[in-house]
Order: sequence, then C-alpha cells, then structure tokens
Amino acid sequence: MNGRNISIRDANQRDIPTIMELIHLKAEFDGCPESVEATPQKLEIDLFGEKPLAFVLLAEVDGDIIGLVTYHFIYSTFLAKPVIWLDDLYVKAEYRSHKVGQALMLRLGKIRQEKGCSRIDWTVAVSNERGIKFYERIGAKIINKVKLCRLDSQALSK
Repeated sequence: MNGRNISIRDANQRDIPTIMELIHLKAEFDGCPESVEATPQKLEIDLFGEKPLAFVLLAEVDGDIIGLVTYHFIYSTFLAKPVIWLDDLYVKAEYRSHKVGQALMLRLGKIRQEKGCSRIDWTVAVSNERGIKFYERIGAKIINKVKLCRLDSQALSK
C-alpha cells in the first residue's frame, strides 16, 4: 500500500452492496459460502433500522472499501458491564499485512472505551493460523478452555 492512508468509518445504508460483497468474501474465506442468508433488505433493517442490532466499520484506501468489522453489544453479568462482540473481521486478500486489521481493531477499541465496555470478545477458527497470530500480536488472549455452543433453528424446532 506504500504510504496510502487507511481510513476507518461507520458504514451507512449506501454501503449495503459493498457490505454484502465483503460478507460473501468472508464466507468464502471461512470455507462456507453456502451459509450466507443475509440480504440487502435484511441488512438495511438490522443495521440501519430504528433499533440497530449490529454495527459495521469499514476500512477504506483511496475511496475503495477494503475491509470490515461487524460487531454488537452483549452484557457480562460477572463484570456487570457491556462487552463488544466482534462478529466478523475481514480484509481483502491483497490488503492483508498492511495494518488494515490493526486499524479496524484500534477503532473498535476506541468504541469500547467510549461506550464503557469492559472488553472485546470474539471467536477465531482453529484453522486460521494467520488470524490467530495477528490477534496474539495485538495483545489478544486466545482462550482454549471454552467451546462455542450453538442451537440453530432446526435444533430449536425439535
């Protein structure tokens, strides 16, 4: 990227087509492209409606959107404080190793501070060695004592 400035900004409704593109790229990266059920209409309601359920930060270089972070707020009863749950972090392949992910995480850290949150939590695929090294490099602790649990709609209908 050679000296080009990375800017981080909040997404808006005009960004929905690009957000959809990045979601599909993230799903391909994760090896599950068939899992995307998001639609532009659903994102408009859930991200930009009266009561947003989640938020999106976009990374730009020279006006081109090259990455995103999606997040929402959860609550820790142990700490009696809100927590940011980082849902997705994705940077286009050609922009990786250029501090884009770090810039997105720094902005998310500022939001954590502004909102009085105690921490930022997320998951990372055990096969994502490059991601794990990045997270450790920025100071994240990888906790192996817990496992992700999920009840999907099929399981819940039983």
